[in-house]
Amino acid sequence: MRATSVDHAISVLAQDADTATVLAGGQSLVPLLATRRISPSLLVDINSLGELSYLRDDGDYLEIGALTRNRVIETSPLSADAAPLIVEALHHSGHVTIRNRSTIGGSASYAHPAGENPTALVTLGAEIVLTGPQGRRAVAAADFFAGPHLTAAAPTELLTAVRVPKAAPGTIVVVEELARRHGDFAIVAVLASLRLDTDGRITEAAIGIGGAGPTPLRATTAERILVGQIPSPQLVRAAAEEATAAVDPITDLHAPADYRRRITGVLTRRCLERALPQAERNLAS
Repeated sequence: MRATSVDHAISVLAQDADTATVLAGGQSLVPLLATRRISPSLLVDINSLGELSYLRDDGDYLEIGALTRNRVIETSPLSADAAPLIVEALHHSGHVTIRNRSTIGGSASYAHPAGENPTALVTLGAEIVLTGPQGRRAVAAADFFAGPHLTAAAPTELLTAVRVPKAAPGTIVVVEELARRHGDFAIVAVLASLRLDTDGRITEAAIGIGGAGPTPLRATTAERILVGQIPSPQLVRAAAEEATAAVDPITDLHAPADYRRRITGVLTRRCLERALPQAERNLAS
């Protein structure tokens, strides 16, 4: 069924909440349908809803409509300026042909624990905007992702936008991930966003980890170790150790839990070793 408006899509979901599934870009959903991992009785196609495809400067936030294609986000000067970590993360997400069709709302709704978009949204403290019969509400990304392919959205709610706090000038972003092949979901991914003040101290730090637990997470203790400090090799090692301690990975066919835990520390160290010299060079220029 092709939805003609957001209200129309929500009304259909309200009538068939237990059996309906929303179709956006289809890059995650169609393979599930093809392999019979899900069998919804109704597909609600929202691809004609141009009102959900936009990038908008909203003061302190960049608001991105749920149907905005990931390739549009990746190549937009607005997102490059306001949310560079998402842009950097998208370089690692699938291939260009996939990003041409996939949407930020679809990526978030799929809620893959190692998904680059979900991990970036958690790292940046973004909000997920849900619209349902009772109106619109915003959920912190950290609370939205509830487990592998599980979210806080009610069956009658449609993800309509994400709101990302805009990056301050001078913010440096780095993504490091381990994957079997470029474009595959990461075995572990680490995303870092850092900024130094004029004295060379770390004034902002955000470290997000994907693939090392049931949901993406932030290494908040590692962040606290960094903020207010002058960068040093000892500081980087301490932050990497805290990031390692923050994760609770599982063993699966891709990697054992201990390997994922160790790789988390290695990738965190690499992120910081790349980001901090860039930030220092920015101060000197």
